[in-house]
Amino acid sequence: MRKFLLIGALLASPALAQEADGPGPNLIIEVEGEANGRIVIDMLEDVAPGHVAQITGLAEEGAYDGVVFHRVIEGFMAQTGDVEFGKMGGDMRMAGRGGSSRPNLAAEFSDVPYDRGIVGMARAQDPNSANSQFFIMFAEGYFLNGQYTVIGRVIEGMEIVDAIKLGQGPNGAVIGQPDVMKTVTVER
Repeated sequence: MRKFLLIGALLASPALAQEADGPGPNLIIEVEGEANGRIVIDMLEDVAPGHVAQITGLAEEGAYDGVVFHRVIEGFMAQTGDVEFGKMGGDMRMAGRGGSSRPNLAAEFSDVPYDRGIVGMARAQDPNSANSQFFIMFAEGYFLNGQYTVIGRVIEGMEIVDAIKLGQGPNGAVIGQPDVMKTVTVER
């Protein structure tokens, strides 16, 4: 009982609570569709500075506004961020194949594990091919550890992530009307 109280007291500490929420920058995603609401992601600048700079830069330009969740696999992850082909109203058969006009990024692998709520960068076979697409984990996926760059973690709105419209088939392609990131902003 004493250990539990000590841990509870430590977790209640304002300094630790602030540290748990992360220093930011935070990515604020307003989602519309089957899921409706706000997701806040603490961008882990100290873990993947190049990737965080690219994602926050694209968000500040408005590049993510109107981009759909094109690949959503139950019990695994929800993927979005194709600013080239993933805009709502575009040809959804192309969603997931594009990036941005910015250069691809060199991998910034870390020891941060792929737990529920972790946000990672999508890429092709080449570890240095991440660009604008990212995914949010529904559950742990430790087989991804050290293989994909971790860029953040959900600190608010995991219930919104859980409600994102699921895709079908082994690749999780979303059929019909996908959920969309209506707006994506950065809070520093």
